Amino acid sequence: MSRVRVVEVGPRDGLQNEPTAVATAVKLELIARLAAAGLRWIEPTAFVSPRWVPQMADHAELLAALEQTPGMHYPVLVPNLQGLERALEAGAREIAVFTAASESFTRRNINCGIDESLARFAPVIERAGARDIPVRGYVSCALGCPYEGAIAPTAVARVAERLAALGCAEISLGDTIGTGTPGQARAMVETVAERVPMARLAAHFHDTYGQALANLHAVIEAGVRTVDASVAGLGGCPYARGASGNVATEEVVYMLHGLGFDTGVDLPALVETARWIGERLGRPPSRLARALAPAD
Repeated sequence: MSRVRVVEVGPRDGLQNEPTAVATAVKLELIARLAAAGLRWIEPTAFVSPRWVPQMADHAELLAALEQTPGMHYPVLVPNLQGLERALEAGAREIAVFTAASESFTRRNINCGIDESLARFAPVIERAGARDIPVRGYVSCALGCPYEGAIAPTAVARVAERLAALGCAEISLGDTIGTGTPGQARAMVETVAERVPMARLAAHFHDTYGQALANLHAVIEAGVRTVDASVAGLGGCPYARGASGNVATEEVVYMLHGLGFDTGVDLPALVETARWIGERLGRPPSRLARALAPAD
């Protein structure tokens, strides 16, 4: 049976824009529940300034409290060398860096252009490589930008190629505002794969327009075998009007199992975890969680 690797981004991407503080203990329990459900790649936090992302202010405490057991992967987001050093001090063994295929989005999101962001990441990736720490690269706005509109697949490919050349082992291509359609998603991935091997690509699609599962199906048919998702569909882009969040991990896993792929994930346990975190955040369950709810 062919396998698709699911990268769980809920504890970081899903929670980072929550308006009220989520206790560290709740985050740790969420991560423990996700791991118990069989997820082996979980993005737990980001070593960014608490001034800009208050929800991630407990990053060092949280990462230090995680049990780094064999087979578990906890990549943390770092914006620069200072973030990397803090992450290393807290015990990080894998990191991620982020830029975008849109110049306007990059400037508004991280206060610099694409070229400058890549120059900023070069010493981060080099330092991580010297420590044998794998680096994941994110490319936002791979299917559209809230400021520039449609983004050419070749623009995405150029950024992905440069991240790969710097030393990123994997490149995650993000439909940040969730406007992409299956044909666009497949064309984008196939264009990027002309410069970066398909085996090194991941898909990170938001569900603003209800297209995320269809888009994932399209790129999986094209050969992508790593997908990002957020339990209970938590998260979303704060720059996208009406953004409803990431695609729900439980719905992605249900689709993948229906397609005959192995994910290693216990779907009932994952659905229960989705319900659990939704109750604590006051969020409605995903469509799948509602459908699989126990009868009264």
